[in-house]
This record gives sequence, C-alpha cells and structure tokens, in this order.
Amino acid sequence: MRDDAALVLFSGGQDSATCLAWALDRFGHVETLGFDYGQRHVIELETRAAMREALCREAAWAARLGEDHVLDLRALGGISDTSLTREVAIEMETGGLPNTFVPGRNLIFLTFAAALAYRRGIRHIVTGVCETDYSGYPDCRDDTIKALQVAINLGMERRFVLHTPLMWRDKAATWELAETLGGAALVDSIRTVTHSCYLGDRTPHEWGAGCGTCPACELRAAGWRRYRCT
Repeated sequence: MRDDAALVLFSGGQDSATCLAWALDRFGHVETLGFDYGQRHVIELETRAAMREALCREAAWAARLGEDHVLDLRALGGISDTSLTREVAIEMETGGLPNTFVPGRNLIFLTFAAALAYRRGIRHIVTGVCETDYSGYPDCRDDTIKALQVAINLGMERRFVLHTPLMWRDKAATWELAETLGGAALVDSIRTVTHSCYLGDRTPHEWGAGCGTCPACELRAAGWRRYRCT
C-alpha cells in the first residue's frame, strides 16, 4: 500500500474542501471520493469539479491531485426517513437528534472508502467529521472514528489510517486552516464554490451560498463572522 497516498471523502462542502487542501499539502498523491445517496442537496456534488479545478491553481497541488470517484449509494436514502433525504421540515426528534441525521451515513461512507482504498492501494483516508461545531451526530465523534478504524483494519486485514483534521476545530478555525494552507485565494474559492446548505439553496451571501436559515448555513455563517473578526 502507498504510504504517500490519501483518499479524501469530498462532498463538495466547506469542510471536505478544506480537508482536501490539507491532504494535498501532506501527501504526494491524493484521490477524491463523493457519494450520491439521494440527498436533497445533491447540488453539492455539482460543485466538486469546480473546487478541484480551483485547488489545481496551486502547481504543487495540481501535480498531486489524482482520480475522482463518485459512488451511487441511493439505497441509503431509500431506507432513511430524514430531512436530508425527504421533503420534510428540519426539526429535532424526540431522541434529541436533529432529523438531518442520516443513520449509518458516515459508517457506510468510510467503509466504502476503505474498500476503494484497498483496491487503489491507498493507506490514508481523510474525512471532515467534527465533534466541535456539529449537530450531535454520533457518527461524527472521535470515539466512533477510532472504533471504526479498528473494525475496518481487522475486517480487511490492512492498516488504514483514518484522518480527521477538523475533529477539534470549530467553523472559524476551519476557515483559518484554509487560509494557512492556501491563503486568501483558497478561502475565497471555498467561500464561493463549495456548498453546505441542506436545502440546496444557492442564494449568495458574504459567507457563501445557501438559504441562510438551515443549521448548516447558520454554522457556516457564524464561523465566517468569527473568522473575519480575528
């Protein structure tokens, strides 16, 4: 397996774009992976090519950016009764989790990523999950990722490493990381190109495109304001 190669789970959003830049800064060869799981905001997948192109403006990164993969996991959307996969209002459930939680999503994503990395001979897998600014999703927690890494390595008889560069960063710190990695140009590309809005809205704002009221937009906007005040 290539120890200088990474596979980045790249949705087309702010967090995964920052993780992609992080990986390009550290590994000699980087491939990307997206998932079509029947999400309402499928427009995020349409931003991926433009963001990859923007990252290639950095010559060193252009030489390192490899193949892009998109997997059809719409069966996940078919069995999920959530506001990300159904035309229903975003609200809290009785169990304390928002109905934007898609059960098993990150577990499934990382398992498929590991299967692809197995075939591609890639050791490092990078994901943008975060326990700091998040909606309480249990599959974003550090303990979950560590446990999943153990299970995947045992089940595939490999030594994959699951990287979570944003695990302990809030959204303001994520913008700061982007600036550290690629300067103002990268921040501007992430701001204008990537998509985070759960409703698939592309209304322009200072912090990027979105409806401005869904949880993803509120987190992104609040992080942008804190970042701009530092």
